[in-house]
Amino acid sequence: MTAGMSEPKHVSFLGLGVMGGAIARHIGNAGHQLTIYNRSPERLAKWQEANPGLAVRVAQSPAEAAEGAQVVLTCVGNDDDLADVVLGPTGIFSTLRKGAVLIDHTTVSARIARQIAVEARDLQVHCVDAPVTGGQAGAENGTLTVMCGGRDEAIEAARPVMEAYTKRIVHVGKAGAGQTTKMVNQIAFAGVLASLSEAMRFAQAAHLDLDKVYEAISGGASQSWQMDNRWHTMAKDEFDFGFAVDWMRKDLGICLAEAKRNGARLVIVNREPTDQDDYADLVLHDEIGQVMSAL
Repeated sequence: MTAGMSEPKHVSFLGLGVMGGAIARHIGNAGHQLTIYNRSPERLAKWQEANPGLAVRVAQSPAEAAEGAQVVLTCVGNDDDLADVVLGPTGIFSTLRKGAVLIDHTTVSARIARQIAVEARDLQVHCVDAPVTGGQAGAENGTLTVMCGGRDEAIEAARPVMEAYTKRIVHVGKAGAGQTTKMVNQIAFAGVLASLSEAMRFAQAAHLDLDKVYEAISGGASQSWQMDNRWHTMAKDEFDFGFAVDWMRKDLGICLAEAKRNGARLVIVNREPTDQDDYADLVLHDEIGQVMSAL
C-alpha cells in the first residue's frame, strides 16, 4: 500500500475510454484490487495491453463486475448507456451489495442521476453523481476536479478512491447537483470558446499578426485558459480532436433540456445563426472540438 493511501478496496471500473481508462489506471496503481469491464472487447484488450497485470479480474457483465465490489465506478457515454449498465437486467444494481458505493463519472442528465440515487437508496447503496473536469490531460496526470452530488456519507465513502486521480473534490449538493454543476461548466466553456473563436476569425479577417494579437490581449481582461492553451493551434487551423464535437453537442443538449425544466434562458447555447454567421458551423465544430480535451 502506498504511503498515505487509505486501506485498499475491491474496486470495479466500467468504461475504459479516454477518461475512464486513465482513471482506472490510477486506481490500480494506488493499490486497490481492480476489476474492469468494457462493452467493447477491442478497447478492453487495448487497455490490458497498455496496463499489463494491473487489473486482477476482467468481468463479462456489469453485474459480474459489481459482485463483491466495495466501490464501483462508471464512465460511459450517455443516459441510455448509464441506465443499461446500472439499472438493466445484468446491471450493477442486480448484484451490488448493501453498503457499497457507486460513483458515476459520466456526463449525463440530472434526471438519470436522481433516478439512480433513488434506486441506490432503496438498495442501501451509497451513490455519487460525480462528473469531472480537467480533460484527458487531467485524467492522465491524476489532477481531475470532481463535482459531486449526493449525501454527505456517500461522498465521504467515495473520497478515498477518488483521491487517487483528483486534485479537487467538491461536494456541490444533493443527488443530481453534480450533473447540474457540470452543465454550468459546459455552458461557460461553450460561451468562452464561441467568443474566442469569433475574435480569432475577426483578427484573421483584419489581416492582423495573430501572434502579436495574442501578446497584446492575453494579459488583460479577455485572457482565458482557452486563449492561453488554444490560440496558437487555432491560428494554424489545427482541430484534430476526434469525436469531441459530438460529445459537446450531447452535453449542450442536456443543458438545454435542464434549462427547459428549471426555466433558465440560455441565449448563447441556444442562439440562432444570423446572416453574418457564415462560419457558425466552424465555431461550433472545429473550435469546440479543438479544445474539448480541456473538459
